[in-house]
Amino acid sequence: MPVITYRDALGQAIREEMQRDDRVFLMGEEVAVYNGAYKVSKGLLQEFGEMRVVDTPITELGFAGVGVGAAMVGLRPVIEFMTWNFALLAIDQVVNAAAKMLYMSGGQYNVPIVFRGPNGAALQLSAQHSQAWESWLAYIPGLKVVTPGTPYDAKGLLKAAIRDDNPVCFLEGEMLYNTKGEVPEEEYVIPLGKAELKREGDHATIVTNGKMVLVAMQAADQLAKEGIRIDVVDLRTVRPMDVDAIRASVTKTNRCVVLEEGWEYCGIGAQVVDYVQRDCFDQLDAPVIRVHQADVPMPYAKTLEKSAKPDLAKAIAAVKKVMYID
Repeated sequence: MPVITYRDALGQAIREEMQRDDRVFLMGEEVAVYNGAYKVSKGLLQEFGEMRVVDTPITELGFAGVGVGAAMVGLRPVIEFMTWNFALLAIDQVVNAAAKMLYMSGGQYNVPIVFRGPNGAALQLSAQHSQAWESWLAYIPGLKVVTPGTPYDAKGLLKAAIRDDNPVCFLEGEMLYNTKGEVPEEEYVIPLGKAELKREGDHATIVTNGKMVLVAMQAADQLAKEGIRIDVVDLRTVRPMDVDAIRASVTKTNRCVVLEEGWEYCGIGAQVVDYVQRDCFDQLDAPVIRVHQADVPMPYAKTLEKSAKPDLAKAIAAVKKVMYID
């Protein structure tokens, strides 16, 4: 299979869906002439024109609302936020309009819309530009929340999100755009709500998603050198969450570490732990451990930023702790 970047995988997904369905259009800040802040939409303006690749002013609330209205009358908008941190300005449209319209209209209006953009920390972008938003969005009934961790998943999941008749929040790892992986040339779609077992073992389970998938795989490689075999369960979609995949792995390994990019309090990991303690309590041989960002706004200084982030060393230490290895 061709090896391409996460960025190009996303671009392929959007291009293919725009070719397949003329109701699909892309809208957001700098998506057209500038080819997108992260160059995901490179070449789309030239191929599809300014009616389907739409540059907007810096008005997140406004263009998110235009997208919701367009979806209500039968189009399939893809709304790009330059970062999910800026999407706070559009949260009313995401949470109070898109997520609730089907319910509040008595089933009259589907809202087939994708809100997408970079999520989480990069390098020295400081507190206002480094937040992982999946737990905020997953709290809301009516939204689907997708966090792809590989180029393969990014393409397949984005195609599924664009075809979905419900609003989907698609959170791309800000540090993943240049990462590479195998992506088939032939058509494929990954169903939303299905986790994937990225690595198979029998000593412990790491449940993770998004950017942390790469860290979990690195941890699995390093632990394998010490004879420790771990399952890596990539949730891929955090709402709906694939509870069956979590249960199957933890029931097999009897130990669980949850590796997440966001903060501990009310995070995605808390939901995973809730499922594990209810569904797998009798199978657990150790308490579940969570690895997460420090409970502080993201520091700007390199050394403090590194200390605040979840990383490989912390993930490995957590696996050894659930295995009672010093």
